[in-house]
Amino acid sequence: MLWLVVAALAVRQMTVVLRQPPGERLTDLETWIGENGVLHVTGSLYDTDRFTGTPFAGLVLKPLTRTAEQSLGVAWTFGSLLLVAALGVVAARALPGPVGRRTALLAAPVAISLLMLSLPVRNALHLGQVSILPVLLVLVSLFAVRGERKAGVLIGVAAALQPTVLLFALLLWLTGRRRSALTAAAAFAACTALAWAAMPHDSWTYWVHHVAGAGLGDQADSLANQSLHGALLRLGLAGPLEIALFLVLAAAVCVIGLRRAVRYARDGQLLLAVAVTGCVAVAVSPTAWQHQLLWVLLAVVGRAGRRASDRMVWPAVVVLVTTLPGTMLLPNIGAVFPVRDNVLLIAALGTACAAPFLPRTSPYWQRPVPTAYARPVPARWSRVPLLPFWRRVFSRPNLLLELLLIRVVYSAYAHVRLAATAGRDTAERHGRQIHSVERWLHIDIEHRVNHAVAGIGGLRDFFDYYYSTFHFLVPLAILAVLYVRRPADYRWARSTLGLATLLALAGFWLYPLAPPRLMPGLGFIDTVHGVQDFAEPDYGALTAMTNQYAAMPSLHFGWSLWCGVVIVLLAPKAWMKALGVLHPLFTVFAIVATANHWVLDAVGGAVVVALGFLIAHVLAGPRRLRGAPRAPDDGSREPERAAVRVADGEAVAGRP
Repeated sequence: MLWLVVAALAVRQMTVVLRQPPGERLTDLETWIGENGVLHVTGSLYDTDRFTGTPFAGLVLKPLTRTAEQSLGVAWTFGSLLLVAALGVVAARALPGPVGRRTALLAAPVAISLLMLSLPVRNALHLGQVSILPVLLVLVSLFAVRGERKAGVLIGVAAALQPTVLLFALLLWLTGRRRSALTAAAAFAACTALAWAAMPHDSWTYWVHHVAGAGLGDQADSLANQSLHGALLRLGLAGPLEIALFLVLAAAVCVIGLRRAVRYARDGQLLLAVAVTGCVAVAVSPTAWQHQLLWVLLAVVGRAGRRASDRMVWPAVVVLVTTLPGTMLLPNIGAVFPVRDNVLLIAALGTACAAPFLPRTSPYWQRPVPTAYARPVPARWSRVPLLPFWRRVFSRPNLLLELLLIRVVYSAYAHVRLAATAGRDTAERHGRQIHSVERWLHIDIEHRVNHAVAGIGGLRDFFDYYYSTFHFLVPLAILAVLYVRRPADYRWARSTLGLATLLALAGFWLYPLAPPRLMPGLGFIDTVHGVQDFAEPDYGALTAMTNQYAAMPSLHFGWSLWCGVVIVLLAPKAWMKALGVLHPLFTVFAIVATANHWVLDAVGGAVVVALGFLIAHVLAGPRRLRGAPRAPDDGSREPERAAVRVADGEAVAGRP
């Protein structure tokens, strides 16, 4: 089944690339070898900034200019996917031992799937880049070929394509493989000299004028450059000070990272040593574009955490960072922008310098510290086929699967929410219906509240910020706290939130509704998005990014009400419960004051949340924990009592 998943992902990736219009697919490859590509025209490769590779890469790619462009695109994409498959197989066979039979069977398809889903591979396939090849050459040289000289030659060729890969020659030297290291340096020098002899002007431009490619391609301070140099430029540093600081930090990262890599290589974790060295190369390179960051994903092989409940934290972080953009991982809050903009660089630095990977000699390598949880409760629907699996499970769920589940559910929510629209006329007709019902009920307070808040600058800014930020931040924070501190209640809370969201999606699909700010003729002020041009059917670019008519029910209020209920039920302090009550109150005022929802939208949000709690109760039973009958307190039953305690200070089973 996993190999079928690999095949489906490969077909999908190839289809996505080849279905793009000719001018939008394999854009880098087309700028190199297309009809007007830099490899066709006379003059220097670097007369423009379209070619960022080494002169040796240009020399290797030059013969491809004789190939028909259409057939080359298909062959290039198919060949790149084969390289990804080979990379996954080599990485799976390089896992540090001992490796169980199950791991050996699953490792290759899982590795290939993760590679195909990763941002570096997807970016390389879209652009037509060759950045997968140096990574594969390094892994093949260290794990697949026999002979010191062959391994050195492959690393030397990889370094000629991507200069920072030459750090692997230093790794070989420090681990005692000096013949391979010298051969790698010689192969790199030979390839570079060959390119210099064939293209002296281009070689001078690349190695001297641009210092190994610095300044080629996009602006060095763009978000695509995930290196220390790019991060320092984005922080506002420039000139000699920035260069000096970059050199100092790069030297420190090289020393710390290579020492760690040597230690892991001698410990028998050579694949982890490769990942650490590759992350060092990412950080210290003047430019590290997204398609060159595949080394970060290899860090998933590191084992960090002595406890079983912590073992999946590091792999989950690596997978999420390398498969999802930073804008999806962190909220839209100015304080976290430096982290969000440099998330891949932070992961690379963490791998190179900070992550506490376990040595194979550690007693926790194979047997992490187990965590005792509450005893599972029999399924409520045990007599109904296929339903006994739905029961109160008190163990902390797998973090990797949980984060991926949340991300997939949110992605599905976003897609359905965007697709659930029946057009402007229908949405405005429903808006007039809601407005009429509210006038009949005498609860049509939206216009008065909206104009009152819009006239007070500080209050307007507060509710705009509250509406835009706390909608996602507070539920995620509550789920994170429950996952760490109260795993038994985490599953219950997560399920109720998911059920409420699914019900809300049905509402978006069946009843598209224009919010007050998009109702022409009623005089509402859109305080968050600004004035809308009602003469334009789509109200400008905003509608292209999200469905403006997914208003009934209001998930802004529904999620805030869920937060309030969970906090009131589970928070240990009275002031925390008070904050839980205030959050939905502030939210309902914010959605009305900003003209983003009708009052009845909030009522709809409350209904779907109540139904979510009801369905979870019917399927899984009461929230209260259940334990075994109390035995005489002679000390002999202590192991059993310990087994029904929830980890991390959770209450004894039976207490709420």
